[in-house]
Parts: sequence; structure tokens; C-alpha cells
Amino acid sequence: MFQHVSVLLEESINGLNIKSDGIYVDCTLGAGGHSSEILKRLTTGHLYCFDQDEEAIEAAYVRLNAISDHFTIIHTNFKNIKNALYQQGIEHVDGILFDLGVSSPQLDEGYRGFSYNYDAMLDMRMDTSQDLTAYDIVNTYSYEQLVKILYQYGDEKYAKNIARNIERQRNIKPIETTFELVEVIKQSLPSSVKRKTGHPAKKTFQAIRIAVNDELNVFKQALDDSLDLLNIDGRIAVITFHSLEDKICKYTFNEVSTIPSLPKGMPVVPDNLKPKFKKITKKPIVASDEELNTNHRAHSAKLRIIERIEKDE
Repeated sequence: MFQHVSVLLEESINGLNIKSDGIYVDCTLGAGGHSSEILKRLTTGHLYCFDQDEEAIEAAYVRLNAISDHFTIIHTNFKNIKNALYQQGIEHVDGILFDLGVSSPQLDEGYRGFSYNYDAMLDMRMDTSQDLTAYDIVNTYSYEQLVKILYQYGDEKYAKNIARNIERQRNIKPIETTFELVEVIKQSLPSSVKRKTGHPAKKTFQAIRIAVNDELNVFKQALDDSLDLLNIDGRIAVITFHSLEDKICKYTFNEVSTIPSLPKGMPVVPDNLKPKFKKITKKPIVASDEELNTNHRAHSAKLRIIERIEKDE
């Protein structure tokens, strides 16, 4: 059963300020937790949902169809949001949601290869039709490429040790499974690190997953396109779980909601330089103590919200 506990559910749905006749987009359908709550608030409005995972789509369709038929599921990566909506005849929307956490089933159903807790083939593809897998990265990327991925996407202090041992092991035989990779990682870390709280492979698995799915570039492109799609008073709500994702969101929101530096003495800001957006959240919203106690995946979650206040020229 495809089940998933949505993080910051109430805060993100309230933050979208949903109108019953509005057009909304859930870029990360998953099991349909956020989509369900959006759909319940629509009467004549419509919800468009994006996901590239067929299992998630099948489960979410049943859940949403029990609420209303005012939804359309689009089976593609949310990086295609603008073109996919245009094909549906939609040029502007009233709200867009991103929940960038990996869904629980992808982690919990071991055969997908996302989790270091289950033995499976190294895969980690959110879209199983794409060619690049975790196996390819682990077994074909150069030492330098592996170090860069582990440092940049995982903040892994021992990236060089891990990359060196991956290279050494794959020269003997390919690293094919999650447990084989976990063993290499464990051999690369000092005993003092392995004794600490948390799984020693967590950072490496996160880094490889991000690389497999090109998550940061995809998110930046989709966020820029989403800003273009918003109607006046429309909002974007973004839930991130990783510092690099949050940094992209923070900088993008700051850029479009801030007046650029002006020459000294300019008495009035020209209309074409006034920001078209305002931040609803000055600081990110984080999970309450109550939510943290019931959903451990909420610990690193941050919610940022922005609203369009002016049309583009």
C-alpha cells in the first residue's frame, strides 16, 4: 500500500490561501496527502498534479477520486510544469505546491534502492523510465566526480575516503546492491563516526539520489517557471528537506521580492523596478513539536511561501 504522512500539511495548505474556484498545482503528488486537502477546498476550481512515479499515481488517483473529479494527474517530472499545463490549456494558476521530500514508500519499499536499510539493486530513480541509475554513478563515475557529488550534495566529510574505496572495490567487482555500497561506506569511516547516532550511509545515499535525479537543477527550473505561471494574489508554497534546496528557494524568493540597488538620490522607484512578489514567510516555517513527535521525517522540513502582487510588464 502506497502510504505517506505529509509534512507541514496544515501550514502549507493554509499558506496557499485557496479559493474555491481557483486553479492549483501540486508538483509532488506522491500519495496525495497535500492534493487531497487542496481538492477538498475546491468547488468549481481544478487541481493539476504532477508525479513521475506510476505506483504513486495509481494510489493517489483512487484517493483523490473519492473526493472529487476536479483534478488531473500529469505523469511527468515537474520540470515540465509550464509546457504540460499549456497543453492542458492553462497559462496561469492561483497556487503551486512543492513538497521536495522523498515519499515514504520510495524509502520503505526496499526494491527501489533508495534506502540503506534494505538490500536491493542500486537504482534510486524516481522516474523508472530514465536511463541513469545509482549503479551507473557508483560504478562508472570518476573518483573526482564521486568526491564532488558526496561533498556538494551530501556534505560528507569523508567523501575522499568513500570515493577511493568505491573505486578500489569496483575494480574487483561491480558494486551492485545497496548493502554492498553500505559496507564500502562503513569501511571508509573512522570508528568514532560509525558509533554516532544516525546511519553512516545516510549522507552518501542522499547525495547519490540527488545526482541520479538531478534534483537541484530540476527544482530551480521548475521554481522559475512557477513564478511566471502565478496570477496576482497567487501563491507558491515550497517544503524543502535539504539545505541546498532551501538555499535555492530562499535566494529565488529574495531575488523576485526585493527592490534592486538604485542610484543615490532617486526619489521614486520606477514601476518597472518594483518587485512583482512579496514573501509571506519572512523566515521558514518548521514543524511543531507535536508533528516532530509523530513524524520523524519532519525534522529537517522548512516551508517558504511567496505571493505575486503585480503583473509582469
